[in-house]
Amino acid sequence: MNITLFGSTGSIGRLVLEQLLELGHNVTAFTRNPDNINLTHQLLHPFKGDILDQSDVFNATQGQDVVICTLGMPLLDKSKLRSHGTKNIVDAMNKANVSRLICLSSMGVGDSHTLLPLKYKHVIGPLLMGRLFADHHLQEQHIKQSELDWTIIRPGSFTKGDFTGSYRHGFTVSNKTAKAKISRPDVADFLIQQLDNDTYLHQSPSISY
Repeated sequence: MNITLFGSTGSIGRLVLEQLLELGHNVTAFTRNPDNINLTHQLLHPFKGDILDQSDVFNATQGQDVVICTLGMPLLDKSKLRSHGTKNIVDAMNKANVSRLICLSSMGVGDSHTLLPLKYKHVIGPLLMGRLFADHHLQEQHIKQSELDWTIIRPGSFTKGDFTGSYRHGFTVSNKTAKAKISRPDVADFLIQQLDNDTYLHQSPSISY
């Protein structure tokens, strides 16, 4: 496939990029600084651009089969770059006639808030993650209000663990046994699995151990 990856130098994006290339996909890696990719591959096409520049986003999206968004920002960031950038991605995809979008969000957003452990609901969330949840909420709204073929992935807190391939996904708000944590390699694995799987089309599955 021809795939544009936004957030290609983040902690999840780097892993997604590596796996996509290993699988033989042509990847347009959108980044403000291509030097930060630190990777060379014949199927890798670095694209220097600003996620807030609509023309940059559109040019990186043209001719693609799939767009993957793994944009990330610091917990206390106030810029809402994630949601603003995603709005530009949605608009660019509509203009370029690209329909498939796979986007990274977070457990705790929307109806997945009930899945969080008590310390995240009442302590860590209100103190540290309020802006992150709000930004992801707006990001998800932009996507869900579109007519794209979208899937939104909501992982638990990231751990420093390795790839396991053994994790739970798609559980509902009635499930109270989720551990609300997962390794970054497992998150990247699940994102990539959505490329040729429509099980979660127009859905927002949570994922954790």
